[in-house]
Amino acid sequence: MPDKMEPMSPYGDFVLPFDIVNAGVRGRMVRLDASSARALGAHALPEPAARVAGEAVALGALLGTALKLDGRLTIQTKGDGPLDLITADYYGADENRARGVRGYARLDAARFEALDGKDFAQLAGKGVMAITIEPKVGGKTYQGIVELSQDGIAPSAETYFAQSEQLPTVIKLAAAPLYVAGDRQPHWRAGGIMLQMTPESAKQGIETKSDDWDRLSLLLKTVEDLELVDTSLAPETLLWRLFHEDEVRVQPPEPVIFRCDCNADRITQVLRSYVAAERAGLADPDGIIRARCEFCGKTHEIGPQDLA
Repeated sequence: MPDKMEPMSPYGDFVLPFDIVNAGVRGRMVRLDASSARALGAHALPEPAARVAGEAVALGALLGTALKLDGRLTIQTKGDGPLDLITADYYGADENRARGVRGYARLDAARFEALDGKDFAQLAGKGVMAITIEPKVGGKTYQGIVELSQDGIAPSAETYFAQSEQLPTVIKLAAAPLYVAGDRQPHWRAGGIMLQMTPESAKQGIETKSDDWDRLSLLLKTVEDLELVDTSLAPETLLWRLFHEDEVRVQPPEPVIFRCDCNADRITQVLRSYVAAERAGLADPDGIIRARCEFCGKTHEIGPQDLA
């Protein structure tokens, strides 16, 4: 895919933190437009599979920004269905680059076509979801693994929080294609909202806030997929529709871009660990080894002089 900038939209490519103070609940809303279109544009997927991949990318933005991570957060699912692998990366901002996301999904086309239905359970099958947190400066790498919910990416993430963080969490995710005149390939948008009890409220005991939590969770489930991905809809308008009976405090939005940190130097280092005969088998007739990044579609060319 050509490395070009997608047009920016009024209310796209951001994460918006907010708090419902009196209920002891914090939340985040994400809406991706140019970033998700780029993330899902490197390799074409059938619509049901692309929706799942888009939801995973949106979830990565929600979780990564919530942690204020300076390194990388990776969400990966592995299952025994045709959509056997999904990977979404979130990169924290650094001195040179803004926070960003990327994603990749692997699909067995023949098995996909043989499916009777195309829901998540049939696409992904049985498997696991792993969430890996890699701080850039200080701290240790952490990984949590949960069983993949047959209901989708969001319920799987809710299970992760229930088991690993022990914080009541509810998540709604969506992804949808936008078709532009003159372009056969869809431009994918993705979005989501996450509500979570604050650690302070959770320590006090869920029963003290149970009525508020149950009510807010039910309200969140009423959000329409279109509302999550509609870049003409102000996020504050959606939050007002959902939670106008509560005092919602909105914080400044955090912009998100598409970002892929693939690097020819890293590939070269790996190739140098191969013996010369093995490297020769990977090269094209002109002696160049061409490695295509599955996340961004860029082809890295490594010649014999790079491996000397």
